[in-house]
Amino acid sequence: MTTTAGLWLAVVLSGLYHGINPGMGWPLAVSSAMMERRETALFRALGALAIGHFAAMLVILVPFSLMTALVTYERPIRIGGGLLVAGLGVYLLITRRHPRFLSRIPPSQLALWSFLVAIVHGAALMLVPIYLGLCAAEDLDSGHRAAQDLMARNATLLGAVALTHTAAMIVSGGTLAYAVHRWLGLSFLRKTWFDLEAVWATSLVIVGGLGIASAL
Repeated sequence: MTTTAGLWLAVVLSGLYHGINPGMGWPLAVSSAMMERRETALFRALGALAIGHFAAMLVILVPFSLMTALVTYERPIRIGGGLLVAGLGVYLLITRRHPRFLSRIPPSQLALWSFLVAIVHGAALMLVPIYLGLCAAEDLDSGHRAAQDLMARNATLLGAVALTHTAAMIVSGGTLAYAVHRWLGLSFLRKTWFDLEAVWATSLVIVGGLGIASAL
């Protein structure tokens, strides 16, 4: 059985992974600092990215938090969540398309951009199997607890998962952004840049598969 500690580790590691991925926006923070020629612009941009990413986590996880009140259907919900994540990964592997509207959002709206990217690319969905596993790991018994108590516990857990994940994302992405801006420079990006799209899509398939396996 998946342990609670292991699931929380997955929350943190997925956040670190999202932060390292350039597609989640840390190069935009570097760009903001260089355009404004102020280091504070980098931190403002990272803050906006964090707000958008956190909001995306909540938007995706809240419906699943509500559904976990139906403890009778806990296993089908977890399997369905895993299938949804894996399916998105397969779709991204096949299509390799980036929504054009994301490129039309101005730099002044980084929070909105971060929110939409996390939704469209499945960053928020990746947390679904992990979150549902944590709900099960808490061993909540609807027969001995009132529904409102159960919902309150799930809501608290949801906020903790989203906040922990976002904090890890900003730590890793922010560290990279600061290092590139302060020491490494844009030449580092040109020399080391590689496309993570296939890696990202594959990771969605893997996380979805692990979510299904843990529910069976």
